[in-house]
This record gives sequence, C-alpha cells and structure tokens, in this order.
Amino acid sequence: MSVTIGASVDLLTLGHQLRHHRRARKLTLAQLAERVGCAPSLLSLVENGHREPKLSLLQSLAEAFDVNLSDLLATEPPTQRAALEITLEQAQRAPSYRSLGLPAVRLGRRLPVDALEALVGLHRELAERASMHAATPEEARRANVDLRHEMRARDNYYAEIDEAADTLLDAVGHRGGPLSRRVIDALAGHLGFTLEHVPDLPHSTRSVTDLRNRRIYLPVRPTAGHDPRAVALQTFGHFVLGHTHPDSHAAFLRQRIEVNYFAAALLVPERHVVPLLQEAKAARDLSVDDIRDAFAVSYETAAHRFTNLATRHLGLAVHFMKVHESGTIYKAYENDGVIFPTDVFGAIEGQPVCRQWTARAIFGQPDPTGSFHQYTDTPNGTYWCTALAESTPAGNFSISVGVPFAASKWFRGRESRSRATSRCPDESCCRRPPPELAHRWDGQAWPSARSQSHLLATLPPGTFPGVDDTEVYTFLETRGARA
Repeated sequence: MSVTIGASVDLLTLGHQLRHHRRARKLTLAQLAERVGCAPSLLSLVENGHREPKLSLLQSLAEAFDVNLSDLLATEPPTQRAALEITLEQAQRAPSYRSLGLPAVRLGRRLPVDALEALVGLHRELAERASMHAATPEEARRANVDLRHEMRARDNYYAEIDEAADTLLDAVGHRGGPLSRRVIDALAGHLGFTLEHVPDLPHSTRSVTDLRNRRIYLPVRPTAGHDPRAVALQTFGHFVLGHTHPDSHAAFLRQRIEVNYFAAALLVPERHVVPLLQEAKAARDLSVDDIRDAFAVSYETAAHRFTNLATRHLGLAVHFMKVHESGTIYKAYENDGVIFPTDVFGAIEGQPVCRQWTARAIFGQPDPTGSFHQYTDTPNGTYWCTALAESTPAGNFSISVGVPFAASKWFRGRESRSRATSRCPDESCCRRPPPELAHRWDGQAWPSARSQSHLLATLPPGTFPGVDDTEVYTFLETRGARA
C-alpha cells in the first residue's frame, strides 16, 4: 500500500526544498535518481510541483541528503528566490491568468531576481484589482451608505462647493438667469480649456479631457433625459474641486456627488435661488416647479437643489427620491425621519418602494407628467410629498420631494385630497400579493425576470428574485386567464 504526504503540504514548496538540497550537494537529477532508485523524470515532476511523491520516496530522499524528513516538509521556502519562484508559479497556474491565453514565464537560474520581483509584483496588482472588481457591489453599497450618512449629517449642504461655483460665475461675469452655451464656453476658457463636441466619444464615458492639449471632448448628442450642460459643468467640477484619480469606490462615489452638486450650483446659484425660496415660503407657495422654470433646468436638478438648500436656508427637513416605474429606488436622501427600505448593508439603492408612497402612486395617475401631491400615513408619521414623472431611455422615473405633515403648510399643493396608508416594512402592506390572487396563481405563473441594471442594486426577495409577484398576478388577472 502506498502512503502519500497528505494535502496539507504545498507541492511547489516541497519541490523547491528538494531542488535546493540537490543543488547544494551538486547532484544532477540522474545522479539523485540512481541513489533513491527512481526515474529522473519522476524527480523532475516532483521538483516542479506536478507530482505528489510517496512517503517512502521522501524518506529515501531525506537519507540521500542526510537531513530529517521534517526539513523536506518545511512550509517556508528555502531561499528568498525560491519564495519568489513559488509565488510566480502559483500565479501563473491560477485560472484567472490561464484564461488570458498568455504564455507562462519559464523559471530558471538565468532569470534575474529583479525580474522575478517585478513579475510577482505585477501578478499581485492584477489579483488585487480583480478582487476589487469582484467586490464592487458590496463595497460600493457600503461606501454609498457612509456617504448618505454624511450627507444627512450636513443637511445635504456643501457650502464650500457653493462658494467655488459662485467664484467661478463671478470670474466670467454671470449675473443671473439660465446658463447659456456662451457662458459655459466662457467658464471653460477661464479654466484654460476648450470644448469640442464629437460623434465618437467612447460609449462608457460622458466626457474625455485631454490634459495635455487642454481640450474637453463632449458628445454631439447628449444622452436623452440629461441636461447637455451638466456634463461639461461636472467635468469642470473635477478640476475646480481638485480631484485626483479615485483609489477606491468611496472616493469615486464622493467625487460623483461633489461634481453633481457643483454642476447644480452653477445651474441654480445659491445666491439667486435662496431669495426666491424664502419669498415663496413666506407666501406659503413653495414649489420645485418654480426652480425648474426660473433656471431652465430639469425637474430632477431642481429637486436636488431644493434638498441642498431647504434645511440650511428654510429650516425644513426633507426627503428626495428617484424611483423607477418598477418601484426600484435609484437615488434617495432624507433628513426628515422618513424610513427608506434598505438591504442588509443599509443601502437603499435597488430596494422596492412601498406601492402606497407618492413616488409610486404617481404612475397610476391619468397624467403622471404633471405634478402630483399626496399625504401618506406611515408607521413613522405622516408625510406630504410632491412628485413628477420623467421619461428616459432607461424607462420612466418619478422624482419626488417630501416633508413631514407639519411642514406641508409651506407648499403649493398642500390642499391635495389624495391620501394613502403605508404599513411597510410589514409585508402584508404590499410585498405579498392579496390572498385571493396568490391562491389562484401561486405555482401557475412563470415570469422571466429582467436583470437589475443599477450598479448598487440588490435583488429583492420574492418567488422569482427581482420580480414583483403582485404585478405579475395582477397582469394575468386582467387578462382574464384564470386557472
């Protein structure tokens, strides 16, 4: 019966131990093979970590080298070079490297140590980047949660970014009104850039900046649903705010938040919009629509800007949501105590919103493109919300802004008679289909789920992950195809 050394011993390390002792005694493979009574080819396989030797062969080798068996089974490589060779060989045998179709570097005495160190360092960097890529969803969600907590703590107000935007506007003599193409060109010139619109911008980019020639390349046709000015303004933000290449998901997300804020601060300057908001509050006539119309921006930008300034300048706690027509949260912010659904990491992106909330109820209105106002009773209090739906290539989204009931008196639309009750996160509210629908259709429906496309999305629980059972059952019910 053959006895082997067991799975706990690394064959590459063992092979290097054998080669080290053989070379120290100036023995060739043929000479050592003759001493221990085996074929040289077998010893070569063992030394290269391709064959596990029997225990009897190891004992013979230990006797030939006049060392203890434990010396051959030592877990530490015999030399620094051996450690480098083992690490490189392990990296080259990994499936991730082999899948690249690249040749393996042959290890031998002629390969310099500095070359070994460079190759090992390169493989470690590749492995680290692969690990970061694999960890993206969880890491990004955790980073986003931390940023959301920070935004809440500072009421979503970044005074230093508003100041930077005002300084830049002053530099080009902008005194108010919608930001024109001429002003944007002037802003670029002040920063030392020229703008060039091209038809072949890489699909994965919103803009590309040539730092050597100080050119900013922008798409000829902006993405539908996006303000064409915002891309240029966000790009300016990276340079005005002193951004460097992000070294983590947290840094990347922080930069996105900051340049989005910067662009909005240029489009809707604090010093111009705050007096309008204060006057509207005094008249009990606050409306996101008025910001949109006064500064010629999208409703989403106007809603963002309102949340930036409402707490600091109006004393109002607020919440904001961007929700896909499927009910999935894409963006959200709150400092008014509203409880958003979260995943196990505390992230809200990708989570389903209660069907009763204004953000989803608007999709059931005859004209979702007009402002819709609703009071919603929740386990955490009553909230008044205003929402509007916008169409994009990725589908229809609702943009909603809300405040606690007591603050609704300051807003246009407070007279709304629309009212709903939400018991979420109690699943009996809207997460489970009504009993009669479930009884008729449970086990009789097979929907094909659409993949979640959002970077931070996690699939909500259900019969089919990512599928809203109630929506599916209702669809079937309305078709009259009862079992």
